[in-house]
Amino acid sequence: MDWILFLIFLVSCAGAGTTGAVFQPGDWYRALNKPRWTPPDWLFPVAWTTLYLCIAGAAARVAPLDGSGYAMGFFAVQIAFNTLWTPIFFGLHRMRGALLVLTVLWLAVLATLLAFWALDPIAGLLFVPYLAWVTVAFALNLSVWRLNRDNPAVTT
Repeated sequence: MDWILFLIFLVSCAGAGTTGAVFQPGDWYRALNKPRWTPPDWLFPVAWTTLYLCIAGAAARVAPLDGSGYAMGFFAVQIAFNTLWTPIFFGLHRMRGALLVLTVLWLAVLATLLAFWALDPIAGLLFVPYLAWVTVAFALNLSVWRLNRDNPAVTT
C-alpha cells in the first residue's frame, strides 16, 4: 500500500470527522428521548476512528488501480455526505433532513463497497463495517426522530 496515499485519504476522513468537534451533541441531544439500544457516548469516537482508518486504507488500495474512476467517484460522494450529516443533525437539529442525508450516504457507501470489491476484495471488505455502522446510524436517527417528533421544542 502507498502510505502517502493512505495519509491523503486519512486527512479527507479527518476533515469529515472534524464536524463532530464543531457540531457536538450538547444539551439538545442529551434532552432527546432515545431508544434503549442507543450506543454509549464513548463508542462513537472509537467507532469512527476505526472506520476512518478502514475507509482510508480501502481507498488507498483502490485509487492507484486501473479502472478505479467510478469507485473513487463513489468514494467522493460518500465522504461528502458523511461530512454533511453531523451539521444537519447536531447543528441545525433537522432530524428528517439528516435521515435524507443518511439515505444518500448509505447508498453511496454501498456503491463504494461494491465498486471497491470489484477492484480489490479486501478494500470492499474494509467498507463492510462502515455500511453496518451507517445502517445503525440510520435506525438510531429514525428512532430518535420518531420518539421526539411531537415535541414542539425539537426541530424536525
